[in-house]
Amino acid sequence: MRSFSVWRYEVERLIVRRRNYVYPWSFQVSEPPISAADVPTLRTFISKGRETGRISYVYDTAKNVLNKLNLIKGSKLLNAGRALFCKDNGIEARAAVFATNEKTTFLDIQLFKGTLFDIINQCETYIKEHINWRADITGFKRVEIPEVPINAVREAIVNSLCHRDFGNPGGNEIAIYKSRIEIFNPGQFPYDFSPDDFIRGEERSIPRNPPIADIFYLTRDIEKWGSGLKRISDECRASGIKVEFKKIKSGFVVVFHRPAVKGGLLGARSEEKTAGKRVGRLGVKLGERLGVKLGENETKILNLVLANKFATISFIAESIGISTTAVEKNLSKLKAKGVLRRVGSDRSGQWEVLK
Repeated sequence: MRSFSVWRYEVERLIVRRRNYVYPWSFQVSEPPISAADVPTLRTFISKGRETGRISYVYDTAKNVLNKLNLIKGSKLLNAGRALFCKDNGIEARAAVFATNEKTTFLDIQLFKGTLFDIINQCETYIKEHINWRADITGFKRVEIPEVPINAVREAIVNSLCHRDFGNPGGNEIAIYKSRIEIFNPGQFPYDFSPDDFIRGEERSIPRNPPIADIFYLTRDIEKWGSGLKRISDECRASGIKVEFKKIKSGFVVVFHRPAVKGGLLGARSEEKTAGKRVGRLGVKLGERLGVKLGENETKILNLVLANKFATISFIAESIGISTTAVEKNLSKLKAKGVLRRVGSDRSGQWEVLK
């Protein structure tokens, strides 16, 4: 005789199938009125949609735009509208960097809030700041190459929000380990399918939150339904990066395997060591050219930001083995010598070496 839990599980699966795996949450009416929508976010969305050629109209009022997007009912926003265009929508994503390959000791942890567009950008920036970048330098020109393809990373982030179960109290997660990057969402992959079905292009798309997917399509944050996993897989294959798609009991995870580190600048791959040495020579030459003398730690820091303009103070400190206070003092010296400056905010800006 089957247990009640088994019977309940089978009934839930049957209900989900009959809904074609679509979560009802996106279509439900939320409490906030139309006036709660963030107008700058709406304007930016319309502008981007017009640039892609997928939106033909201009912004006039929030109500008219949201009505055209089918994101309101009466005077209220649908849950999808609130998630996409309200800053205070109750949606969060967590991000952390761990010292090893286990969730034991973390080096950094952040909580991201805001519109879904805000959360996507915050998650992408966080990963950019905490991965290794290879600097291909010719003369004084630099081309920065990330250890994992950023297009694939962004696609995974967008997909994790498109297919999230927003009725689940758990949130999206970014976990950066020594050997891998995991992007998790608390949404079950369609029971009767596997990721390979979509990577091979054998199955039609199954959008879990259609109103949200529609909006991301208009801005080309997704290209077309059902192609996300294939695009991630293709990008990683072209870059020589192993990627895995895992169905787990609590949701779905995309795992990017980071290239093996063997020491050198930024803990870079062995083939990057030559580039690292060239960056080091460039740091010395730059000091000579500007008529300033750079100390050992100043040169090391300059090497790091030349190779990774998104390097954080904590990352620099860990990479060269000094305290964050010492890093801040050396950065101040480099700025005073006219060698380095910060462009943008402390949180989302980047370093610029003055050449």
